[in-house]
Amino acid sequence: MLQAVARVHRGLFHSRAGLSVRMSSTGINPKSVLANRVAVVTGSTEGIGFAIARRLAQDGAHVVVSSRKQQNVDRAVATLQGEGLSVTGTVCHVGKAEDRERLVTKVLEHHGGLDFLVCNAAVNILVGGTLKASEEMWDKILTVNVKSPALLLSQMLPHMENRGMGAVILVSSLAAYIPQVKLGVYNISKTAMLGLTRTLSLELAPKGIRVNCLVPGIIETRFSQVLHNDEFFWNDFKKRYKVQRLGQPEDCAGIVSFLCSPDASYITGESFVVAGFSPRL
Repeated sequence: MLQAVARVHRGLFHSRAGLSVRMSSTGINPKSVLANRVAVVTGSTEGIGFAIARRLAQDGAHVVVSSRKQQNVDRAVATLQGEGLSVTGTVCHVGKAEDRERLVTKVLEHHGGLDFLVCNAAVNILVGGTLKASEEMWDKILTVNVKSPALLLSQMLPHMENRGMGAVILVSSLAAYIPQVKLGVYNISKTAMLGLTRTLSLELAPKGIRVNCLVPGIIETRFSQVLHNDEFFWNDFKKRYKVQRLGQPEDCAGIVSFLCSPDASYITGESFVVAGFSPRL
């Protein structure tokens, strides 16, 4: 088994293309480090996903944004295009096969392929303990948060392989390391993302595609307000972990751009916590 793992790792970036790109990038304006590359970001019309889409576009990528509602997609695209960025968008509920197919079609029509996939879309339909979740709740949370990133990647993969190299960023949560009682099944789904990252990084290494994981802490978004609007929880959290401030979506964007860039060409299978402290030894 260890020999098999070693062979997979030797296959990572089997040519020296990643290194040559990195060396040739010396002196290039950081704003263009992702020039002419194509990125897809799910759940990207607000919050962390929107900040990531903006940063990737600022760094030169052509970005396709998506979310479940057309008006949100239109607003995000208009905002980013108004900033002079190369952005298109489409409706995509990642839990629906036909929507994932529409997203793939959109990418191919506009760009012919893609280099980066950022899976940020997630749901949490239950504030409460794990055993209070119905089977329908379990199915929805695990489908959107865990199954959908893998299924979308399987559909996108042939079009990433054609580009020679690529990067995938899965978005987990601090809840994977520090579960919160009120987040129940969501905690479990985000823990699963850590395992998905490690597994896919091994499977895709021979194809030259890196897979890493972003682990946001408590970031000031509508999605996380159940935590940061809870004064007792937030004050106790700050005291316990010495967190100095509430995170902002932009705090998560730069590291994603880095993980897509040639500077990260020798990094895969890792999880990066952006939380104002470290939950790990």
